[in-house]
Amino acid sequence: MTVEGTVVEALPGATFRVKLDDEREILAYIAGKMRMRRIRILPGDKVKIELPDSGGERGRITWRL
Repeated sequence: MTVEGTVVEALPGATFRVKLDDEREILAYIAGKMRMRRIRILPGDKVKIELPDSGGERGRITWRL
């Protein structure tokens, strides 16, 4: 499942606290392709996140809008 959200806080280890459009806050990490291309993500950026179907509390950032 893919959702959109806004980065609230940058944490160590390339993880981020993201507030989703449905007002939930989750932890998200950067996808490998984004790390390879050194795409920077800063607080306030809109991002697309892949969540597992089980609706977990962690996701993977796949796109910076």
